[in-house]
Amino acid sequence: MFGEIKRWMYRGNRPGWIAKLLNVFWGWAHSAGLVAENWVTLEVVGRKSGKIISFPIVIALHNGERYVVSMLGKDAQWVKNLYAADMKAHIQRNGRTEITLEEIPVNERAPILKTYLQQAPGARPHMPVDKDAPLTEFAAVVEEFPAFRILGN
Repeated sequence: MFGEIKRWMYRGNRPGWIAKLLNVFWGWAHSAGLVAENWVTLEVVGRKSGKIISFPIVIALHNGERYVVSMLGKDAQWVKNLYAADMKAHIQRNGRTEITLEEIPVNERAPILKTYLQQAPGARPHMPVDKDAPLTEFAAVVEEFPAFRILGN
């Protein structure tokens, strides 16, 4: 099921029309502060277009730190854009805040991925691990799912 949903909604790691429609709605709701406090809109400059790409995300709150996780994996277009933008991005939630992200080493990601899945119900169909699985199951997929610590604001 995981693979089918991801392939259907995000062909070529780009959102299809349904995913775009959902992203617009949820991006608006996240930016406006109508949902949980850690649900925000992330903005990254497109590496090819130079335009701002925005989409809804859930910030994982783990051990007093804030993290962004790619539910679509390491080949997601926003991840590639983030690397091209020197890890600079913006968060929208009742205003716009510039942030810098720091990639988490692979061997430190498992507990962050677990926390993320527990806090981000929309990500669960996209990841091949149950939110309540033991850390060893998360350790088996850490190379596929980048995680980034939010530095500053």
